[in-house]
Amino acid sequence: MTTTETRTPRATAPAGTTDPATTADAPLRRISARVRILLWLLFVMAVALGSVAMTTRSFLLRDVDHRINGLLAQEAGEFANFEERGFDPETGRSFTDPDRLLRVFLERQYADPDEELIGLVARKSGDPAKLTQPRDLPVALPLHRDGDARRRIFDSPDASGVLHRPEGEIRWAKVSVARHGGGAPEAAFVVAFHPEREVARVDEVFRVLLAISGVALLLTTGIGWAVAGRILQPVRLVRTAAAQLTEQDLTRRIPVRGHDDIAALAETFNAMLDRLERAFAVQRQFVDDAGHELRTPITIVRGHLELMGDDPAEREETVRLVTDELDRMSRIVEDLLLLAKAERPDFVTPEPVQLAELTADVYVKARTLGERDWQLTDIADREAELDPQRITQAMVQLAQNAVQHTTTGQTIRIGSRARGSRIELYVADSGPGVRPQDRELIFERFRRGTSRRGARGSGAGLGLSIVKAIAEGHGGRVRLHDTEGGGATFVLTLGDTRT
Repeated sequence: MTTTETRTPRATAPAGTTDPATTADAPLRRISARVRILLWLLFVMAVALGSVAMTTRSFLLRDVDHRINGLLAQEAGEFANFEERGFDPETGRSFTDPDRLLRVFLERQYADPDEELIGLVARKSGDPAKLTQPRDLPVALPLHRDGDARRRIFDSPDASGVLHRPEGEIRWAKVSVARHGGGAPEAAFVVAFHPEREVARVDEVFRVLLAISGVALLLTTGIGWAVAGRILQPVRLVRTAAAQLTEQDLTRRIPVRGHDDIAALAETFNAMLDRLERAFAVQRQFVDDAGHELRTPITIVRGHLELMGDDPAEREETVRLVTDELDRMSRIVEDLLLLAKAERPDFVTPEPVQLAELTADVYVKARTLGERDWQLTDIADREAELDPQRITQAMVQLAQNAVQHTTTGQTIRIGSRARGSRIELYVADSGPGVRPQDRELIFERFRRGTSRRGARGSGAGLGLSIVKAIAEGHGGRVRLHDTEGGGATFVLTLGDTRT
């Protein structure tokens, strides 16, 4: 019988639309921190430089206005003073003819390059006659050639103003002259200023400032790119190191340079890598130790179970052997778990403890481990910050070790003493002692030295490793030296005590 596989075609998105699945799978484009820093720097610099240029231009234009207004006021004031106090050089008397007054005054004045001094005399035709100084002005249409502008200024009731023309702006001031009965003005003195060149110079300064700002922005771009890259280099190293980290390789570290926040970030990241490396090392060691030490009892249990016959006595012996191996496996697992927890920050929980009471409790508990000559020799009468359960566990383990390497009736001494700011808790036995080449070796996991001090016990070689871990968890250490008269003395040296 043949079966036909039916497949449903995938729906096709309409033209002009985006497939959501494709969009979700596409990586998002990210702007790097270096580019963001540079963009913000350029934005702030552009706003600052633009503000400086605009402010400078406004100040310069204001100065131009003040100077032009002062010039117009000065020229108008000079004419008004001449009209009031001046004398006709031909008659020696005051001026009675406005035309003569304007001619004499204009002959004695010298106008600035952009300034016009004009005398206007009323005529019956309505277009005032003009009296000007013969000079050329760099403007498209001077006032003395613009009849409409002259008429508007002459007819204006204001003494000054601004005339806006397509040919250019004119700023003017006027002094009217009325000689016959004080009626309508018969003439007027006009001073006009063309500000195009002054404004052009201000605009030129403004363009120069903009050009300098552009160059400054270009230099800022280059310098900012280099400086941002140098500052963010540790961040890139952190990202690269994090991308290259694997469970098998946690050895990469970031070089720390300087004392700024970036250096602190690198130090924090390196410290995190140290903790991760230690955690993975503990895990690997736990797996390796468990696999190494549990393989033998598992093999023994399996072999006995496979060879177990129907004889009741044989079955009972096999069950006893298997139970014994399972108990040993349980102790090994518990010890390995304890050593694995030694790297955790909550491995020890210090609290105020009276050393005399702790030492006495350890002595009472140790006496039940074997028929030995137990002696409580020294007691430190002070208070210390430590974990009483862990210290008791370490001292009992040392006492058990002493029992395994001594015989019935031999002496085992337990005590505690103060050494300045430190305290010492010790267990001293009168056994065969430890060979010098084995004194560091016996604190390693599953190591018992090149020779045994006494009969081989049932332990897996983890007891002294546990004692060492507890001491280091308290910020101390465990030491070994010979007992006077023979034997070995194990000493827990702990710091940070209180009187």
